Amino acid sequence: MTDSATGPASAAVTDWHRLVGASVLLDGFHALKHAVRFGARIPVAVTTDRRAALDLADELAPDVRETLDALLAEVPETTYTSLVPRAHPTAVAALAVRPSRGANLEALARMPRSAPVVVLDDPRNLGNAGAVIRLAAGFGATGVVTTGTVDPWHPTVVRGGAGLHFATAVERLTVAELPPGPVFALDPEGDDIRGLKLPDDAVLAFGSERSGLSPELRARADRLVSLPMRSQVSSYNLATSVAMTLYHWSLTGGADF
Repeated sequence: MTDSATGPASAAVTDWHRLVGASVLLDGFHALKHAVRFGARIPVAVTTDRRAALDLADELAPDVRETLDALLAEVPETTYTSLVPRAHPTAVAALAVRPSRGANLEALARMPRSAPVVVLDDPRNLGNAGAVIRLAAGFGATGVVTTGTVDPWHPTVVRGGAGLHFATAVERLTVAELPPGPVFALDPEGDDIRGLKLPDDAVLAFGSERSGLSPELRARADRLVSLPMRSQVSSYNLATSVAMTLYHWSLTGGADF
């Protein structure tokens, strides 16, 4: 292919520039694959090598191969790198329509729930937030809520979530706006989680990596819960804490997958 995009590639680049400011960047094959699987609306997708991308779909995601064949436009490498903040090893990128906030809020508020909501209280690390969303999607959580200043749909968070934002309800709320349900907040001084059964309608709250639970979230908690930890070990990574808690819920609650 020449260095300038022509035909379908040129149209894709024009669409990209028109849509990029109001769209969710899907960075890499796996993010695009997951977004397609969970019903994201994707108006444009590009790659530097259609054949390689479709071969990857044949190998790893044959269920979305036909959709990707219709979506992907091949563009020169220089064009691709000009469209994304940093090149992904799979050389695939796409733009998706962010889900309606109203629809997400409705899903988060709906009761009874069959799976918990995860709350990240003022998270600071974008990659950690993305990893938590990926975990929550894997466990079938109802949604992930963040408080504080971090946008859970920031491109770095979406990259860390591997496109699985579209598999669960992801929104930023204040503590006062949290969904209904008993709040179980993770805290070193809380009751050992191994002695508890976490209900399906639980709101599972995790403090920030630096400062733990905010006073507002602590006051909102119905129960403080702790994870087993060897003495003199100060803390777990945020995503690890969420994984341990959701796994405990899956063993004692109503997980069905």
